[in-house]
Amino acid sequence: MWSRLCDRKESSNRDRMAASERILLGGGENAVEMEDLVEEEFAVSNSSDADAAFDAVIGNIEDIIMEDEFQHLQRSFMEKYYLEFDDSEENKLSYTPIFNEYIDLLEKYIEQQLVERIPGFSMMAFTTSLKQHKDEVSGDIFDM
Repeated sequence: MWSRLCDRKESSNRDRMAASERILLGGGENAVEMEDLVEEEFAVSNSSDADAAFDAVIGNIEDIIMEDEFQHLQRSFMEKYYLEFDDSEENKLSYTPIFNEYIDLLEKYIEQQLVERIPGFSMMAFTTSLKQHKDEVSGDIFDM
């Protein structure tokens, strides 16, 4: 994740340097190119800020699910319900409320942790961002 962020930053720095070189080496079109550079830099800045915020949330989720408290929460839930399941291929109707309770428990815990760790965190905004970045997120995190 951090390498992807660094690659983006390095790429945007190279683009800005190339644009700056065109301005320094160009002729009478400098005013247009300078304006383009400012617009491009603004777009890169906004995109980088949004990407950095998204990466920060994903990094926090990775931290949360690796922490002992989250692991304990999962383990306790499994210990509570493991006798309800058998080794058949059939998905029984009785599994549905157990699944819903599991999702509710973990989603609330993760959201609570994100709100505590990231000032101004909004699950609705993150969900929208997640849909835009779904190809960049590992399956384990996206499935959660």
